[in-house]
Amino acid sequence: YLVETKGHVIPVEVKSSRVHEGPYDGHIFQLAAYCLLVQSQIGKRPPYGILHYPNRTYAIDFTPELEQSTLELIEEIHHNERRKELPRSHDIVARCNRCGYRRACDQKLL
Repeated sequence: YLVETKGHVIPVEVKSSRVHEGPYDGHIFQLAAYCLLVQSQIGKRPPYGILHYPNRTYAIDFTPELEQSTLELIEEIHHNERRKELPRSHDIVARCNRCGYRRACDQKLL
């Protein structure tokens, strides 16, 4: 969701899982993508976004470095979407079991 504070619109991502040692990279990139969307739709760059976990909340600065890394990741995702086949990127059975593409995947782990 979005929160307006001190003249800025701040994206807030609420997660259902607990965090143990800090926010996950994927969650940070997701929040940064929301910052990009806020900037493009509202015309004002949010200085940070908020990741809220059941046990902890983090304010993540939307730095130029994070913006650049996010744009590079988005480009990589677009590039990979055009590929006919993309190899599985992990060996984590629990992650495969929760994947929305599991039924169609020929690389799923047992």
